[in-house]
Amino acid sequence: MSLITTKVSEGGRIIIPAEMRRKFGLSVGDTVNLRDDDGYIEISTPKMALEKLRKRLRDVVPEGVSLVDELITERRREGENE
Repeated sequence: MSLITTKVSEGGRIIIPAEMRRKFGLSVGDTVNLRDDDGYIEISTPKMALEKLRKRLRDVVPEGVSLVDELITERRREGENE
């Protein structure tokens, strides 16, 4: 993990240094997410946020289990009971 210090400029703008933009593939016009993470500001792209969520799910969903398949099966069972 690296720490880079930057300043907030006019209008609340924060410059993301070129080194970090290259590292994370950020270009002009890209969307970023700002999240309050228990008193810290977390900046990520939608793609990064999705990958973080997938990693968290991998930690709790067993290998080879499809949540989509389980949801479809559950909905079919509910439909049969109606």
